[in-house]
Amino acid sequence: MKLLLHICCAPCANLPIDVLRQEGMELTGFWFNPNIHPYTEYRSRRNCLQEYAKTIDLPLILRDEYALRPFIRAVADHIGSRCATCYQMRLAACAQTAKELGCDGFTSSLLISPYQNHDLIRQVGEEVARDTGVAFYYRDFRPLFRDGQERARQLGFYMQKYCGCIFSEEERYRKANKIIP
Repeated sequence: MKLLLHICCAPCANLPIDVLRQEGMELTGFWFNPNIHPYTEYRSRRNCLQEYAKTIDLPLILRDEYALRPFIRAVADHIGSRCATCYQMRLAACAQTAKELGCDGFTSSLLISPYQNHDLIRQVGEEVARDTGVAFYYRDFRPLFRDGQERARQLGFYMQKYCGCIFSEEERYRKANKIIP
């Protein structure tokens, strides 16, 4: 099966890549993350992934657009439910690229994170699959999360502290500083 893997970051992708390859998947990585802010964070995640992809011979497609303004415009009226829009933006771009490449399906490294809404990712992925005609490959990689993070530390990966969007960064600081909204 030829699969396009949306990658949010190298720490989240390392073990899903291994597992999918072990299962015989022909993988290509796909970088498109318009939600990541600030630019230094975006660049650090992208560059880490690029270097890792080279070391494991992973073909990598970069849709290298620092698209903060389009992302903010897309979620501005519903910041509290922004994740659905964010998932849709990234998975739709991945599915469209998978279609153009003739892939059998698409998936995302987001599926390793216990901090992401898996039901929502699956729902959005299946909707995008219906719209594009490219299968969404759902896999619950969460049991691999801690091992993947440990491996990322051992490999010296850049390790982020939030999902990437400016709003999740704000939430992280609010919790850390016990700021009341």
